[in-house]
Amino acid sequence: MFLDILKKNIAKFWAKSFVKSSRKFTHNAISDQEKLMLEMVAKAQNTQFGKDHNFSQIHNIEDFQRHIPVCDYESFRPYIEEIKTGKKDVLWPGTPEYFAKTSGTTSGSKYIPISYEAMPYQIAAARSALLFYIAQKNNADFVNGKMIFLQGSPELTDIHGIKAGRLSGIVAHHIPNYLQKNRLPSWETNVIDDWEAKVDKIVEETEKENMTLISGIPPWLIMYFEKLCDKHHKKIKDIFPNLQLIVTGGVNYEPYRDKIDHLIGRKIDIIQTYPASEGFFAYQNNYQEDGLLLLTNHGIFYEFIPQEDFNQPNPKRLTLKDIELNKDYALVLTTNSGLWAYLIGDVIRFISKDPYKIVVSGRTKHYTSAFGEHVIAYEVEEALRLTLEQIPAQVSEFHLAPEVTPKEGLPYHEWFIEFEEEPSDMEAFRNTLDLELRQKNSYYDDLITGNILQKLKITRLKKNAFLEYAKSEGKLGGQNKIPRLANDRKIADFFHQSEKDLIQ
Repeated sequence: MFLDILKKNIAKFWAKSFVKSSRKFTHNAISDQEKLMLEMVAKAQNTQFGKDHNFSQIHNIEDFQRHIPVCDYESFRPYIEEIKTGKKDVLWPGTPEYFAKTSGTTSGSKYIPISYEAMPYQIAAARSALLFYIAQKNNADFVNGKMIFLQGSPELTDIHGIKAGRLSGIVAHHIPNYLQKNRLPSWETNVIDDWEAKVDKIVEETEKENMTLISGIPPWLIMYFEKLCDKHHKKIKDIFPNLQLIVTGGVNYEPYRDKIDHLIGRKIDIIQTYPASEGFFAYQNNYQEDGLLLLTNHGIFYEFIPQEDFNQPNPKRLTLKDIELNKDYALVLTTNSGLWAYLIGDVIRFISKDPYKIVVSGRTKHYTSAFGEHVIAYEVEEALRLTLEQIPAQVSEFHLAPEVTPKEGLPYHEWFIEFEEEPSDMEAFRNTLDLELRQKNSYYDDLITGNILQKLKITRLKKNAFLEYAKSEGKLGGQNKIPRLANDRKIADFFHQSEKDLIQ
């Protein structure tokens, strides 16, 4: 008991000291960013990429943008292939410590370099999110319970001396010693490849433990919680009465909040984070407020392309001093792992400048614009949230696809929705959802008003339909996420062809 009290008090003292010291970086974000960029350019001046792009002539942000074009993974692939052969000083001095392997939708497997300098920032950011929470809550009870991290396999392969694997598996090798004895699941369980078998084993290992913190992306938290509830015929609050905190990231949590609250049986504290293989960009520094604090001193220089300029030949590239609130920007990164003006594919929106706080509003390739409407994830998620406030229901998952050539009538947006609890009046739900989306997106509203499109249609899906789709694509588990928006009918056709998924 004494050691538990001591541990909590140390955590609270440490948290308050950290929060106080962190104020400096939030106030100096703009100057820190330019200084960081110039330091990285100077360090990489003699790399192959640095020589190819005249790093010796870069002295300010304007020079940087003139010499280094915005690049996607395909632009970097030749350099990364050279690194994979063992060549040094290609994108960053020396060789990377790791390759984070990701599954690209258009580029196949991607190998994202993580340098020795960058890895500590991944760990520090996750720790910092918890310290902000402890300081704000003035409570560190969770440090004495068990903590679970739903993550990929920690087994790594070797590519010419560089270890490669999923980011979450890489991070598992860097969990601080003071957390190791409280951490679950076991190594043997974590290396199980089959995700359903893995979650079943995690249930076995955790169901009788004093779980106080659980971390993972929302769809897999739901899968884990559902298995526990089905097995015990209880809510999570009765299985884990001391559960205090969920740490999540990867996708917007809000569409999953009601479902997770329902499975738990009570409200629980949530910290949302924004990690990726390319870096740890932001976390929620106030668990009671929207928005994620942008980490401007963590080895990443940020640029922002306005959404309306994204498809232009030479789009505007803004820095922090230029951004506006409540506008959508494609996120461009330069990292201390050797990614230069790298287009990560995420769209973000600033909701505060003091400090700089963001929300992730979508993906550059995940939107619906078959008719010129350019509807993004943030708009459909907000439209659904507002609809659910007016017409009670519970949505497990959804996908929106355009129907361009219907058998009869005007084209329309088709929403595939897996309901946990259906609305009592589906037509009212449909009308409200359509109206909310029209209010969020003026282009969509113009198409409806101009009789180019008819009102959206809802196709109801049976339970676990999205799970079955993920299985069919080999994307069950880990950090895999099903796109909520599409410009094609690939996912839509799967559901229509698999009649067992449809509720007639």
